[in-house]
Amino acid sequence: QVQLVESGGGLVQAGGSLRLSCAASRSIFSINAMGWFRQAPGKQRELVAAITSGSRTNYADSVKGRFTISSDNTKNTVYLQMNSLKPEDTAVYYCNAVVTHVTSSVYWGQGTQVTVSS
Repeated sequence: QVQLVESGGGLVQAGGSLRLSCAASRSIFSINAMGWFRQAPGKQRELVAAITSGSRTNYADSVKGRFTISSDNTKNTVYLQMNSLKPEDTAVYYCNAVVTHVTSSVYWGQGTQVTVSS
């Protein structure tokens, strides 16, 4: 089991920055991959960025060059630094963790709201 707690959402003007944090209840060395997803009203949940236990990263095209995912293994925390925010980045952001042994288990945080005003 992995519990994930997100923080750092809020209201920001277009062009501004926010940093989201996702604290895991266990060592992230034991987690195969963690990521950030977002879901805007009326839209499907989409991958924003992901990082593997080997520190490989992956980004949605819409956020490349603006968002950075990173991890701090000493704090069991994954971050999403969001710069140059746009109104279309407005969504609920969810942290996700995938743990694979024989099968894969997927865990989700409760979500944190990010609102970007124009």
